[in-house]
Amino acid sequence: MSKRMPRLAALASSLLLAAGAALFGAGQAAAAQADFGYVALGDSYSSGVGAGNYDGSSGSCKRTTRAYPALWAAAHSPQTFAFTACSGARTGDVLANQLGPLNSGTDLVSITVGGNDAGFSDVMTTCVLQSESTCVSRVNEAKRYVDSTLPGQLDQVYDAIRGRAPAARVVVLGYPRFYKLNGTCVAGLTEGERSAINGAADYLNAAIAKRAADHGYAFASVVGAFTGHEICSGSAWLHSVNWTNIGESYHPTATGQSSGYLPVFSGQV
Repeated sequence: MSKRMPRLAALASSLLLAAGAALFGAGQAAAAQADFGYVALGDSYSSGVGAGNYDGSSGSCKRTTRAYPALWAAAHSPQTFAFTACSGARTGDVLANQLGPLNSGTDLVSITVGGNDAGFSDVMTTCVLQSESTCVSRVNEAKRYVDSTLPGQLDQVYDAIRGRAPAARVVVLGYPRFYKLNGTCVAGLTEGERSAINGAADYLNAAIAKRAADHGYAFASVVGAFTGHEICSGSAWLHSVNWTNIGESYHPTATGQSSGYLPVFSGQV
């Protein structure tokens, strides 16, 4: 018995130590999860315009729990989640109104911005209401803006994010192509207009991706996720022109947020 007891004591001791180590490790993991902070910045593609169920307290920003940032936060339960994305936001609006929650403890930042600076809304209005040649001319004007002015504006935003949240992983998301060419649409824009608009989306995404990369940020393209779900696809995750709610036109539906943007963002986190 005298030899056996120390062995049992040693075994019990080792089991207790192992259990303690496991609990300590679990505690560390829980603490790491508990300390995680996420801030969602950007324009209507991040606030969730088009997905419905808007939070009345967000006013004209039209934030919704159906937007990809809120869906990701609901699934992963970060300790802090600040959702400041706002419909219509340009780079200057992000700088002036959205960066407050960022700090040295912020771990993750997401953002879509640049489309409004480049004149997205006016491009679409021009193309819907005017001739193909006028549409193409307006698209080319927007592309010149993307070349000449937008890079510097994006730099200001990306620099400000890094200055406020130096340790954060920053994921910059792009915009989808709007149209499936030679698709199911039998009226509306011409194929030439649809092609020009798709080309402008690619042009804008390329510029955003370049600025993001130069700042060491991840760029997440959603073009692939929306392929087969563009307007004129017969299975669209984007609103076409909605004359009764014009602000939702050319924005992702709730499915576009949950099946398009969310998986792409999740793959970068």
